[in-house]
Amino acid sequence: MTCTGAPGGAGAEVAGGAEAGSRPGAGGSGCRSGTGTGGGEDEERLARAALSRLAEPGDETVGRWLREMGAPDLVRGLTGAGPPPKGARAERLAGCRARAAALDPARDLATVARLGGRFVCPGESEWPTQLDDLGDARPFGLWVRGTADVRLWALRSVAVVGARACTDYGSHVAAVLGAGLAERGWVVVSGAAYGVDGAAHRGALAAGGATAAVLACGVDVPYPRGHAELLGRIAEQGIVLAELPPGGHPTRSRFVLRNRVIAALTRGTVVVEAEYRSGSLVTARRARALGRHTMGVPGPVTSGLSAGVHELLREGASLVTDADEVAELVGAMGELAPERRGPAVPRDLLAPEAAAVLEAVPGPGGDAGRIALNAGLSRDTTLGRLYELHGLGFVARRGDHWRPVARTSTSVPSKPLGRRPSVRRGGS
Repeated sequence: MTCTGAPGGAGAEVAGGAEAGSRPGAGGSGCRSGTGTGGGEDEERLARAALSRLAEPGDETVGRWLREMGAPDLVRGLTGAGPPPKGARAERLAGCRARAAALDPARDLATVARLGGRFVCPGESEWPTQLDDLGDARPFGLWVRGTADVRLWALRSVAVVGARACTDYGSHVAAVLGAGLAERGWVVVSGAAYGVDGAAHRGALAAGGATAAVLACGVDVPYPRGHAELLGRIAEQGIVLAELPPGGHPTRSRFVLRNRVIAALTRGTVVVEAEYRSGSLVTARRARALGRHTMGVPGPVTSGLSAGVHELLREGASLVTDADEVAELVGAMGELAPERRGPAVPRDLLAPEAAAVLEAVPGPGGDAGRIALNAGLSRDTTLGRLYELHGLGFVARRGDHWRPVARTSTSVPSKPLGRRPSVRRGGS
């Protein structure tokens, strides 16, 4: 699309022609990749690319107009080349026309193509349809760097988000979660910020896994600057996504709006460290509103960075401590976390009758009759179990006197100790 005219009266004409950045072979009922023949598909793509520069991400009013008018007519209406959208205020139209003075979506498409990227629109085969759950706040399209298929990656993805100024604990947990999820075949999605986001990305990359960064700026803008190298690695090994066109700069409001994309794109969101007023909590609560799994990793109650996570848990989020527990929640049936239990000690593996007899041996010791009375078993059964316990080193015998033995060994046999109750010695 080429915008002509001066601000305030800028016209917009949708021009045909091949545009770099169109993704070959994509289909769908909406914006589809064309071959540069100047058809309606290219017009739709150019119009949506133009909207990503004319309007702010997540603007539900523009989203409603887009649904009612279609992208080409809406762009013409916003730039003064056609009837304005119904209900559009003069101030909004003036702002759009001012932006239209420098509008050149064909150049934006060519820029992202030079980066090895593309612009993915709703209706294409690569479009992640879970973003449609956002309704009129759905992105106009996604600017993408990386070769992976966005839709396929999003089908098995988990968001790991948290505090920028995280503690060493938070950084460690995020990296371990990222690596563990990646090793289990999950795509780790985050915002590439300092702190928890960066640790989660690095954990996934270190495990040779898949990770996706959703930015609040253009895909060609290294933000934060200290993560320029990390973003380059993500673009090579994973994918970088943004709603803003190339060169788009981040603002506070755009970070908040970016979070809704992370929430909708993934199967669930895990929060690792967050204060009460944290953008990570915005992501988690949006995920919950969209019907996604919401999870939190607990931290020290003395840390302010745990307060937001603990509040989220009080609101009903699931408590998780590792990648296994996350996968159990968001994965398919049968993806269960291993059973949690404390370390086994040898007496845990005793057969029930043997365990009962051992419990019945007094501290100072006693004879078989007294032990049988304490255990509630016959004298013969008790005596048989005492001999088993003696052989296993749990009790010592001196004449008819039996006493418990303090055990220091930590070795645990692989099967229960002592005979099962069904095997009896002597009468009852």
